[in-house]
Amino acid sequence: MTDNSSKNNLVPMLIIGAMFFIFGFVTWINGVLIPFMKTINELTDTQAYLVATASYVAFVVMALPSSYLLKKVGYKKGMSIGLMIMAVGALVFIPAAEARTYWMFLAGIFIQGTGMTLMQTAANPYITILGPIESGAKRIAMMGIANKVAGSIGSIVFGTLLLSGIDDVKDKLSLVSSDEKSQLLDTMANSVVTPYIIMATVLFLFGLLILKAPLPELEGDVDEEVAEGTTAKTSIFQFPHLWLGVLALFVYVGAEVIAGDSIIAYGLSLGLPAEQASNFTSYTLMAMVFTYALGVLLIPKYLSQGLALKISAALGIVFSICILMTTGFTSVLFVAALGIANALVWPAIWPLTLHGLGKFTKTGSALLVMAISGGAIIPPLYGRIVDAGKHDLVTNGIAEAEALASSSNSSYWILLPCYIIILYYAIWGHKVGFKK
Repeated sequence: MTDNSSKNNLVPMLIIGAMFFIFGFVTWINGVLIPFMKTINELTDTQAYLVATASYVAFVVMALPSSYLLKKVGYKKGMSIGLMIMAVGALVFIPAAEARTYWMFLAGIFIQGTGMTLMQTAANPYITILGPIESGAKRIAMMGIANKVAGSIGSIVFGTLLLSGIDDVKDKLSLVSSDEKSQLLDTMANSVVTPYIIMATVLFLFGLLILKAPLPELEGDVDEEVAEGTTAKTSIFQFPHLWLGVLALFVYVGAEVIAGDSIIAYGLSLGLPAEQASNFTSYTLMAMVFTYALGVLLIPKYLSQGLALKISAALGIVFSICILMTTGFTSVLFVAALGIANALVWPAIWPLTLHGLGKFTKTGSALLVMAISGGAIIPPLYGRIVDAGKHDLVTNGIAEAEALASSSNSSYWILLPCYIIILYYAIWGHKVGFKK
């Protein structure tokens, strides 16, 4: 493993931290976009959660191509290209807003997801191998602070810009003519234009600047044949702990996205005002930032990566049960508390999964990036369960608003199997395939 001094690693870590800041800002505004898109395009919950799908499905489609591209151009150029692609995706929001066409918005989100896939494929293994594997979770936790602080800022800024007055618009929609309704929705849709022009400009400029950044290429150490505790391997399929890690990361990302992206819509379904609900994603992210900070202080000196993962999974199970057993603003706070359970899962799974892969590290990293697709599948599944539960309750004579609130709450059961799988990986899964 590369053994650079902390001083030599500082500048690369700051640059990668800036990358994670961008990931967070762009990714976590999805929590705002879901209720926004639902209103301007008059969508069901299932359709609205395709915002998350469009973003995260790019990780399935583009992870292996991104890995191939990085081998050709290197980390620095790859990150620059990723930023440029994200800028193009931001620009697509302009014609999408003019036409108020949902598939165009989804196309813009997918393009941004493609750029983020390239950047994630480079940044996550880079920060993992930029020092001893035993402290990999600590370095990723530092990146997580940048990611979630940016996500909190993004959700607050975009929540203010896009959701301000949404309650009044919803009240007017059922009272006005079809022409007036269309005009109201067009005006609301156009509120994305200026923010996304600014976003595209910043991404493009940063893409140019990264080409001049002092980022060393870390190639030598990931080509080791095998690591201690393993036997010589000839195929990626000979690492069961890798595939179990991919599964754990898949369900984790789904759970994390539900916690961050559903909380605003959940608050609105409970009848809480939009001005209050628009800040809920930031609650989740600030809980994550607090726990990331604990991880930086405690890992690896006082807390091993494996133990951090066990504690996180157990808390996820406890908080999920608390959501189901409460209602109103209390249950919203338990959704936000999932940020505490989620924070150290990603930092712990990456080094535990990459450990021992040797020359297969890059392929393993691409597979882990593909696992981010859990955010494309599990949140829309939550939305579908909400829609189905709401339909059943309305059919049985329950008022629509009450049915939506009840179904939105009970559908959080989907989190339980996710955290149970993570707990299995924390206790047993990451050891499978290693010598006793």
